[in-house]
Amino acid sequence: METLYEGKFLNMVREGRWEYCERVRNIPAAMIFACTPEGKVLLVEEFRPPIAAQSICFPAGLVGDEGPESAMLAAKRELLEETGFEAAEMRYLFTGPSSPGLTSEMVAFYLATGLVRVNEGGGVEGENITVHEVPLAEIEVWLTEQMAAGKSIDPRVYTGLYFLTRHA
Repeated sequence: METLYEGKFLNMVREGRWEYCERVRNIPAAMIFACTPEGKVLLVEEFRPPIAAQSICFPAGLVGDEGPESAMLAAKRELLEETGFEAAEMRYLFTGPSSPGLTSEMVAFYLATGLVRVNEGGGVEGENITVHEVPLAEIEVWLTEQMAAGKSIDPRVYTGLYFLTRHA
């Protein structure tokens, strides 16, 4: 493997004919599929410079970016930071690549249940995250409206909806 560029958070590498990004220290990520006891799906929205658009997705973040922690603890921390909700139960679902043709990053997925709001959320300083609580029964229409308004929907939202509808 040849390193083409070393950054503070990402490296660009070449392996054979493949060029791809890897996180410095190979830090994985965690994503949380969450729905309140009232049947509202928790989604977050923030501006993403690589696509120059507002992006809507489930709460997610890096594992260990604030010090050593398990993926489960990172999922709990990110859910609280981004949405303001704590989960009574966080169930591990699976781990998979975020974009296997672009990056070596792996994401652990969790299903959060027994949610209780403890603060407003919105992320840590500088993140400017908007929290959306959308009734599960209205989510398809809402997502279509958001796309029509020019917002990007992370495809993993549909993966999360699959798990939420199976476990609702």
